[in-house]
Amino acid sequence: MDIRRVSMKIGIIGAGNIGGNLTRRLTALGHDVAVANSRGPETLHELAEETGATPVRAEDAAEGAQVVIVTVPLKAVPQLPDSLLDGAAEGAAVLDTGNYYPQRDGRIAAIEDEGLTESRWTERHLGHPVIKAFNGTYAQDILDRPRPAGDPDRLALPVAGDDEAAKRTVRALIEELGFDTVDAGGITDSWRQQPGTAVYGLRAGAEAVRKALTEASPERPADFRS
Repeated sequence: MDIRRVSMKIGIIGAGNIGGNLTRRLTALGHDVAVANSRGPETLHELAEETGATPVRAEDAAEGAQVVIVTVPLKAVPQLPDSLLDGAAEGAAVLDTGNYYPQRDGRIAAIEDEGLTESRWTERHLGHPVIKAFNGTYAQDILDRPRPAGDPDRLALPVAGDDEAAKRTVRALIEELGFDTVDAGGITDSWRQQPGTAVYGLRAGAEAVRKALTEASPERPADFRS
């Protein structure tokens, strides 16, 4: 049977290591990718030439997108346009790859004092539910470590989120990229994959990822507190 991939319109906000490599892989898979950064589309000429992605302004990246990937430092999230997701497709999945590093982002009291998970804080700023994934993934692995389903060396990524339909979309996309996925629960549970946990940066299969999620401690490590 000839099973053809369904091309999606994907907006990527952030063209750093993760955003750039997701642009490379998703365009190679045939998806229609628009990519934006904080410096303007004219600075994305080389990435666009390499990949065929369309460089756009941040406020236009989500236009018509079925998946929107937000991959910027947490300190940059409040500066994203208020209308960022207004033009996204109905039911769009918003994927958050971000992590809180106080040495980079400054102290965020809602995370450290009020106990908000990093992705809950992000979704409150975006005004839209998010799916947390890729936050503990090495950027180069996106290019170098994809494996076919069933390969014993295929890595698994934890995926957390409250919107089950959006989570299914994101998990299917990650699996298309060549990685297994593990359901890590809702955004309230997403502390289990934040920096300093056993699953953060773990290069392993699904069983080991599930075990690491189960063994996570809710106490934020000192290295990730201000």
